[in-house]
Amino acid sequence: MSKILVLDNEKEIAEVIGLYLRNEGYEVELAYSGREALNRIAQAPPDLALLDVMLPDIDGFRVLRKIRESYTFPVIMLTAKTEYTDKINGLTLGADDYIPKPFNPLEMVARVKAQLRRYTKYNESGGSLPDNIIDFGGLVMNRDTHECVFNERELVLTPIEFDILWLLSENRGKVISSEQLFEQIWKEKYFKNSNNTVMVHIRHLREKMGDGHRKSDFIKTVWGVGYKIDK
Repeated sequence: MSKILVLDNEKEIAEVIGLYLRNEGYEVELAYSGREALNRIAQAPPDLALLDVMLPDIDGFRVLRKIRESYTFPVIMLTAKTEYTDKINGLTLGADDYIPKPFNPLEMVARVKAQLRRYTKYNESGGSLPDNIIDFGGLVMNRDTHECVFNERELVLTPIEFDILWLLSENRGKVISSEQLFEQIWKEKYFKNSNNTVMVHIRHLREKMGDGHRKSDFIKTVWGVGYKIDK
């Protein structure tokens, strides 16, 4: 039986979350302050934690930071805040998912189950990342949620841009030709002018990944061959 820690300063919300999770067969512990949650974790780490951001003592981000100093269990942030900066902050500090309030309890349960499945798979595979996550060199991509964070900035990518970046990242260290990119991403036969289509999308990606003053050189051009991302 998986144990879940629910941290929320609003007792009614914490109890409702606990009720839904217990109905699914989980063991649930409730905490109403950051320090209380950290003490419980130190005594017996849970299999997953749901953390509210707005707390009476220390905020949920500081709790998350302390957790990530010692533990790798999944953490889902719960917050009434919907600003991108808060979401990016949580993901950067190591949150696995982010649910804004108010939320549907059934969706919350589904996300808990998904994170527990991924964590179990992660441990069984010897600590390798799940297949739906890429995390290296300041780049974090989640294929399920289509989220992409680069150097602590959330990138808003089109589906094609996301797929190009995923393919290059998944094959980092290898050169992927324009023909390979086009046929794998667009699912069409490559023609001479198809190279222009690839080039335009690579340019847009570099602009979005840049720091606002220059294009990013994260994606390398190998002249006459294709593109690559270094290991």
